[in-house]
Amino acid sequence: MNRSRLGKTLIFAFLAALTAAAAFYLYQQRPTGLPAGLASGNGRLEAIEVDVSTKIAGRLSVLTPREGDMVEAGSVVGRIDAADLQAQLRAAEAQALQARQAVNETQAGVEKSASDAKLAGKTLQRSQELVARGFLSGATLDKDVTGVQGARAGLSQARSRVAEADAAVAAAVAKAESLKVNVDDTALKAPISGRVLYRLAEPGEVLAAGGKALTLLDLTDMYMTIYLPTAKAGQVALNSEARILLDALPGQPIPATVSFVAPKAQFTPREVETSSEREKLMFRIKLKADPAWLAAHRDLAKAGMPGIGYVRIDASQPWPAELPGTGK
Repeated sequence: MNRSRLGKTLIFAFLAALTAAAAFYLYQQRPTGLPAGLASGNGRLEAIEVDVSTKIAGRLSVLTPREGDMVEAGSVVGRIDAADLQAQLRAAEAQALQARQAVNETQAGVEKSASDAKLAGKTLQRSQELVARGFLSGATLDKDVTGVQGARAGLSQARSRVAEADAAVAAAVAKAESLKVNVDDTALKAPISGRVLYRLAEPGEVLAAGGKALTLLDLTDMYMTIYLPTAKAGQVALNSEARILLDALPGQPIPATVSFVAPKAQFTPREVETSSEREKLMFRIKLKADPAWLAAHRDLAKAGMPGIGYVRIDASQPWPAELPGTGK
């Protein structure tokens, strides 16, 4: 009997020691509290998406990049068939040339009309002198007066024709320039440097004006949106220092700044976990990742990665040597 009791006592002692060891281990592995002067929230890393669209309707003749390719800002990534527009441009340039020739002709007409008016004026002056001396009748003088008036009217009309010809030149040139712009717009250029997220069209497809061909992801313009309760959000200032810690990169906090603080509260979205279920109204905070860090680590951080955003709400408190859950 004594041996039985001794065995049970040893078993209980062993179990107690095992329980204590397990409790100590869990205590050592407990999550550390948030350091003073910081606030945090869960979120996902997001990137700015920019579409490459066609300004004019037409058939897509070339689209070079594939999904995942990197493109540089300003590079030509595709083309719309421009054969019809180029033909219209050639016709418009020919019309502009004709209009310029018409201007030359009308200017020559002005010179002739001016010469006629000058001659008519001299003739009238001689007639007036001869009439005064009695060598010519008044009827001849009246005829010369009418001649001067007609010559002056002809000069005025010639000048009007020059103005009309100049306007025709301006219209023809404007039409040619408009068509030239449309021809230039048939080249689809990347508005930003980034990675192709979606290829939305294929060569041979007819796109309407505004039709999308590619969606680009700006890898140097990423941000995380977190939600903080009123007590914390009220201490967050624009351009405050922040850190973004991704689950996939636990040892590399991404430097960031606060680029947006919501001016009004909203209900907590379902996908965001909060420290207390009683906190229903939260403020949206946007943390913009440092572009220099993103450019240097282009293939590390990816849009959609979940993580935690840390915000410094007390400028007098330095960043801790280690963030919770990291080595930095």
